[in-house]
Amino acid sequence: MTSSRPASQPGPRSSREAPGAIVEHYYRELVNFLSARLGSRQAAEDVAHDAYLRVLERTAGEQIEHPRAFLYRTALNLVVDRHRRHLVRQTEPLEVLDQDERWHTPAPVQGMQHDQRLALMQQALDELSAPCRDSFLLRKLEGLSHSQIAERLGISRSLVEKHIVNAMKHCRVRMRHWES
Repeated sequence: MTSSRPASQPGPRSSREAPGAIVEHYYRELVNFLSARLGSRQAAEDVAHDAYLRVLERTAGEQIEHPRAFLYRTALNLVVDRHRRHLVRQTEPLEVLDQDERWHTPAPVQGMQHDQRLALMQQALDELSAPCRDSFLLRKLEGLSHSQIAERLGISRSLVEKHIVNAMKHCRVRMRHWES
């Protein structure tokens, strides 16, 4: 991680700016940084979205002294977590999962909770504008890249990125509100 920002990357206007606005300045830079480490732009975008959301959730109303460093540290922690999960999944043989009945028949309560969560998620998605919802669903369900989504919807790639982040934030906030 370098301490200088590329010349083409605009910096935050002031340290008093809202955390979300400051962090947005570093989004593309972070995706490029993560792409080099993960070897996949799509994985990098997923991690960057998650990092962005975590920073927004943790800093609601707070000032961040070093927003770029905070965002990068959050993203790197997510990369480490992702790697650890991948290692755990590799060590569990599939035959064990096939024989474990928990994976075949969910408990009635779990099934009901799952259905309720899906209904709440659908309600949250229905509250979004069509381009925002479509961008999110094309990314998360169909696995399209930001460029592919932009081409399909006829909007810019940066707008696709903003729609996806906004949709993720909205759904997370609504789900927390409804579950509390």
